[in-house]
Amino acid sequence: MPWKWTTDVTKGVAPGSLFGSLNGVKAYRSVTVRTQLPKNLEALGELANNLRWSWDDRARRLFRWVEPELWEQVRRDPVRLLASVPVSRLEELSADPSFMAFLDEMSDDLHRYLDSPGWLQLRGETPLKAVAYFSPEFGISEVLPQYSGGLGVLAGDHLKAASALNLPLTGVGLFYRMGYFQQSFSADGYQQESYPVLEPHLMAITPMRVGRASNGHTAHPAANGAAPELRITIPLGDGQVIARVWRAQVGRITLYLLDTDIEENDPDGRAITDRLYGGGEEHRMRQEIVLGVGGVKALRAIGVTTQVFHTNEGHAGFLGLERIRELVQDRGLSFDEAIEAARAGTVFTTHTPVPAGIDRFPRPLMEKYFAQYAESVGISFDRLMSLGHEPEAGNDAPFNMAVMGLRLAGQANGVSKLHGAVSRQMFSGLWPSVPVEEVPIGSVTNGVHARTWTSAQMDELFSRYVLPEWPEAGADRWQRIHDCPDDVLWRARDESRSRMISFIRERLRLAGESRGLAGAELSWTDRALDPRVLTIGFSRRFATYKRSTLLLSDPDRLKRLLLDPDRPMQLVFAGKAHPADQLGKELIKQIIGFAADPAVRHRIAFVENYDIGVARQLYQGCDVWLNTPRRPMEACGTSGEKATLNGALNLSVLDGWWDEWYVPASGERPANGWAIPSAEAAGSLDERDRLEANALFEMLERDVVPLFYDRPDGVLPRRWVYKLKTSLATLGHLMPAGRMVKDYTTDLYEPAARRAAALDGTDAALAEARALTEWKHTVRSAWGGVHVSSVTVDGPDVADVGSSRTVRAHIELGSLTSADVAVELVHGAVGLNDELTGTSVATMSSDVSGEWTAEWPCASPGRYGFAVRVVAAHPHLASWAEVGCVSWAS
Repeated sequence: MPWKWTTDVTKGVAPGSLFGSLNGVKAYRSVTVRTQLPKNLEALGELANNLRWSWDDRARRLFRWVEPELWEQVRRDPVRLLASVPVSRLEELSADPSFMAFLDEMSDDLHRYLDSPGWLQLRGETPLKAVAYFSPEFGISEVLPQYSGGLGVLAGDHLKAASALNLPLTGVGLFYRMGYFQQSFSADGYQQESYPVLEPHLMAITPMRVGRASNGHTAHPAANGAAPELRITIPLGDGQVIARVWRAQVGRITLYLLDTDIEENDPDGRAITDRLYGGGEEHRMRQEIVLGVGGVKALRAIGVTTQVFHTNEGHAGFLGLERIRELVQDRGLSFDEAIEAARAGTVFTTHTPVPAGIDRFPRPLMEKYFAQYAESVGISFDRLMSLGHEPEAGNDAPFNMAVMGLRLAGQANGVSKLHGAVSRQMFSGLWPSVPVEEVPIGSVTNGVHARTWTSAQMDELFSRYVLPEWPEAGADRWQRIHDCPDDVLWRARDESRSRMISFIRERLRLAGESRGLAGAELSWTDRALDPRVLTIGFSRRFATYKRSTLLLSDPDRLKRLLLDPDRPMQLVFAGKAHPADQLGKELIKQIIGFAADPAVRHRIAFVENYDIGVARQLYQGCDVWLNTPRRPMEACGTSGEKATLNGALNLSVLDGWWDEWYVPASGERPANGWAIPSAEAAGSLDERDRLEANALFEMLERDVVPLFYDRPDGVLPRRWVYKLKTSLATLGHLMPAGRMVKDYTTDLYEPAARRAAALDGTDAALAEARALTEWKHTVRSAWGGVHVSSVTVDGPDVADVGSSRTVRAHIELGSLTSADVAVELVHGAVGLNDELTGTSVATMSSDVSGEWTAEWPCASPGRYGFAVRVVAAHPHLASWAEVGCVSWAS
């Protein structure tokens, strides 16, 4: 029940409000005071507390109706709006039949949405029953600031798409009392961080409650007589910490957030969930223990049955250790048997293409927090450390969270095709006998939640010309974007650009006022940027590899582009550098310093305090989205996808998703954007940056700027609009997060669910896990006796296209049987050094004599070859590579 402020001033009004404020006196304790909704307006509270409103424009219009000025003052946050609206206004709304009709309509719409089946139910039988998605951050909306950038925004979009598909998915994360930092700048342009404390009772989250304490979990009686709040006890080395659990509703999906800032903990314990990515490595480890170990404990205490555990990056990797502990202590498995059972239903997604981006913890720190754990599951501490070590690492090497994540997962993936290939190379040492291309790390290319990021103008346009439910449209429907009249599409782009520029002007003025400027000193902000000028956007985390200042490498050349009297361009930047990243802060300082020049400040802007709200404005308003990473260091880079759905054209290095989906020009059809040439063979990074910066300038001068201003009728840039339509026609069906989550479901979740059903949960399944563990031990011990004794091939060395060849092999299996192995024919084109390329794999069959045979086709002219190998095979393996046993014919 919300707090209700009494009219009795002796009870309800703080002393300072009667006799003047007591400056400097801190409150002994505080409560959150909220307006109580009349009964006939309770549906407003339900709508506000389901974050579906963050991607439902009609719901936001309903809240704006409540009190338009207050709606803007609370930064479009429905919960804060309803906590602040005067009682008199609520009474007016209760008596307004038009408002009440709209409220009833929106309430009915929410309930229809929550109760209707989704894609998963409509496609028929599925083994998938329940997924728990663990992530250190979730970017649902700017009003719930529990994210720092791409990883969190992706997690938020994943939940929203899962809601649309009605996937049985639950989110698990942490509630950071100070969120991520608020950004401002000193007079010389240096990033400043502040951490305002968040008030969870004024956010779209509610505390989980229980009826009584049980199963080792304590409960704290609520002051207002409600059921006690749930408490989770989490071991921390030789101590423990207690966490409360907050619940957020994201459409159909529930998100649980653990919070240690409660009175039962000492100051160090309370500080664990203070801020996102704050503190040193021990602070980070404590957060990751609360997320991974505490998250599993929270699901158990709440009663959420989970079949598949999805670890979004290594930060939540300790969940695997907690699940193993459960299986050892509660189900009687050995440590190795528990690994097989737990990994069966685990999916691990890696997001970094560089080793430096992976969490590593030194042995002494691991020993402090996990020595007792090792003892409790019956293994040595060295054995535990080996889970986070590559094969050649010594016992004292740091514990690598990504390595553990891969070892404890039955399914693993990168976040674009290129990133999958980079990850297979980066982690190939974990599978030393496996060809790099067969390392068991796949890929699912990231998508974005279309309704969250797309402007109202483009949403309406797509609904009219593509499909009313356009985020679900296939490639054929997106071809209909060409039916949209050029002037209609261009008008939508003009409106979005103008709205963004108005937003940026206001933010520039407010930023100046916060630094003490006023009046005449800020008058220029009214003329900053021009809604008729080609606008290029760059907003993302300011890491050095993203090269945000590539255009500043030649300031004179850049100024000529910005100040061209006939064909000018303008730049919009936004983003944060990690508080500890001094190089990233220097990059921002360079941009702000350049933008402070009175000669160009009307053509370049840096928008401070980057968040989802700022990002949305930039995606919707920019004409070109610039992306300049050093290839292949951008795992995916979804900001360009969001800009695409708003009618921006991508100007990007071929990295991440752009490497996969860029389509070059063909005949009369233009390319669907621009690909900046990459100079990866350059002798040094400086030389590479110089070459790629020059290529970028040339593309701007020769292609991008002239095309935008090529207007034969003086009004419409028709060739630009055609290129824009080509971009949408080729990319529109690929961008939405629904496509991404469907890929996760079919490629990863459902296979994991099948393996979990076979190896985890029931006594029979655990018996299978025990048997698989024993089988792996037997096969590895006996593999030295396995080899290919002979290989023959029918026919001469020259073959006609379309013919085939039969390969016969004799295999020695030692103490193993044919049921323990698969014999495979690997065939493909032969390269200059006799290496096989573009290979295919065919399974060879055996007859009663023990001869194994298979055919390979001579499908195309040129040199073609084959190899024969024996690999371990078992029905419960996700890939033969997880055993690592292979013998090749020599």
